[in-house]
Amino acid sequence: MSYQSRGSLDYAAVAKKGFLLGVALFAVGALGEVVGHAYFAVPALAEQLFFGMEVTGVALGLLVPIIFGAVLPLTE
Repeated sequence: MSYQSRGSLDYAAVAKKGFLLGVALFAVGALGEVVGHAYFAVPALAEQLFFGMEVTGVALGLLVPIIFGAVLPLTE
């Protein structure tokens, strides 16, 4: 059995893009919730989707840089 390297993956780029994706999800969820309540009658499903986007954005923004920026580069 031979060891196959994951050297083709650019961990820094993945960490940056994952963090930006998390920030974008959080921003869209927060803005959707604020604007939706200020100007529209928001149904419960939309509130749940916006909240889910916020939670997912925070989780991605915190975990992706840790995993792809620190942990995975150390395992090679």
